[in-house]
Amino acid sequence: MSRVCELTGKGVQVGHKVSHSNRKTKRRFLPNLVNVTLQSDALNRAVRLRISANGLRSVEHRGGLDAFLLKAADGELSSNALDLKREISKKLTA
Repeated sequence: MSRVCELTGKGVQVGHKVSHSNRKTKRRFLPNLVNVTLQSDALNRAVRLRISANGLRSVEHRGGLDAFLLKAADGELSSNALDLKREISKKLTA
């Protein structure tokens, strides 16, 4: 399991841990990933995703999973989220 948000594409960042004496050692900044179950209104079913806490706030801000996926760019979505986006757009056009 990679440490990447399935909706926003937020991943691991690399930086320095800086001590009091200003020595720098490499460290990793991990995203705050949570396993959530979101309800899709168009598909009328629940979907399990591993997304960041910030991504969860963005989903709620945009009005739910369906609205978020329809507005999101394809480049930042995971393959699982892209499949969901295609299913939702097909369901809404039909």
